[in-house]
Amino acid sequence: MIAALNQLIDQIEDRLADDVDVAELVAGLGTTEYHVRRMFSSLAGMPLSEYVRRRRMTVAAADVVAGDTLLSVAARYGYGSAEAFGRAFRSVHGVGPAEVRRDGGPLRSQSQLRVRLTVEGNTSMDTRITERPAFRLIGHAARVPLIHEGINPHIQAHITSLPATEHARLTALSNTEPPGLLQVSADVDPDYTEGSELTYLHGVAVDEATPVADDLDTIDLPAGTWAVFRTEGEHPGALQSAWAATATEWFPSNPWQLRPGPSIVAVLDRSDDFSTATCELWLPVERA
Repeated sequence: MIAALNQLIDQIEDRLADDVDVAELVAGLGTTEYHVRRMFSSLAGMPLSEYVRRRRMTVAAADVVAGDTLLSVAARYGYGSAEAFGRAFRSVHGVGPAEVRRDGGPLRSQSQLRVRLTVEGNTSMDTRITERPAFRLIGHAARVPLIHEGINPHIQAHITSLPATEHARLTALSNTEPPGLLQVSADVDPDYTEGSELTYLHGVAVDEATPVADDLDTIDLPAGTWAVFRTEGEHPGALQSAWAATATEWFPSNPWQLRPGPSIVAVLDRSDDFSTATCELWLPVERA
């Protein structure tokens, strides 16, 4: 995976003046665009699309300082007008190209990345691989923004808006793994961009034969393989640390890659104030 990411970065560098088609570049790397985007964002701390934008504007800044006309630079990097290029330039550097040409800066350069990963295994990964037949997630869904760290207040508000009787009703419906009440994140931006919207479902897993009431939202999942990571400790810190470690330690060390599908958190046990918890993180995977 690390070699594939570095090859992708090299190919992007060769195509900064073109329309970078990530799907086309990934096709020859022996992996999938979905997996590459998720791993890149986890390791680099930014979406792949944002890295391309920053690198393009970093290289374009050199052309601006060199004295090329703004229109020619805009056309060179695929912008239809000097105004559109100027907006993109300012969004990266904080100043417009005219100021940079006059003053030589300031510039916020994005260096070319090189992924060099030392896998030390310093995060305990209690993991199992399980094959699951097709099953269904049912519950109450809401569109919420993605937040990488800490408690997501939008998800918290969605859960607390449900009456206690509804939690009990859902729990009684659960009849297959993952067990109990579930926290489901679906339709997530492949770049894992913070602030982008996802579908959050508070619900349970049922088998395909289970009838579903009309007032419940449904996510149907095909048969497939899942990697299940068990976490214990501070919540949600331990769970978020384990999620990060899947990218930095587990996936680079194992012959699996993410496939499209929701991530699922099953809370197996928790303290009364939910400050600590034992959870299972379910991720859909396939052989790399």
